[in-house]
Amino acid sequence: MNDKTLREHLARLLKGEGAHQDLGTALPEYPSSIAGSKVPGVSHTPWRLLEHMRIAQWDILEFSRNLDHVSPSFPDGYWPETDAPPDGSAWERTVESFLADLEAMRGLVLDPATDLFARIPWGDGQTVLREALVLADHNSYHLGQMILIGKALGAL
Repeated sequence: MNDKTLREHLARLLKGEGAHQDLGTALPEYPSSIAGSKVPGVSHTPWRLLEHMRIAQWDILEFSRNLDHVSPSFPDGYWPETDAPPDGSAWERTVESFLADLEAMRGLVLDPATDLFARIPWGDGQTVLREALVLADHNSYHLGQMILIGKALGAL
């Protein structure tokens, strides 16, 4: 596999294309009306999952490209404090921010100047390739949870 093909595969995986749900379609279409809804036996609401995904993705993106980035405290800094969005436009803002950061990560991966295999100098062995794979896996996992919650609530 050549470098260009690998980059294209990673970019598709990050977006959720192929065997996963497309994030660019699923999140804007997800019903914000159930953002704070709970399902018995499920520990997180769609809002908590979406905001967690946004925070974690932002952290991975910034870690991958910014020497001066400081990650949130783990684990509390990666989760919102409330079960529901704090105001009527928070869901949409979070979706927009999430999708913008996703495109920035895809851009980093697609940029031929990015050495996917080089250790990130300020890390402890991570590479952009590893960070992209972790991000794709993390997003896919939590989007699946959101979809399951939406189905359990009869909203999807």
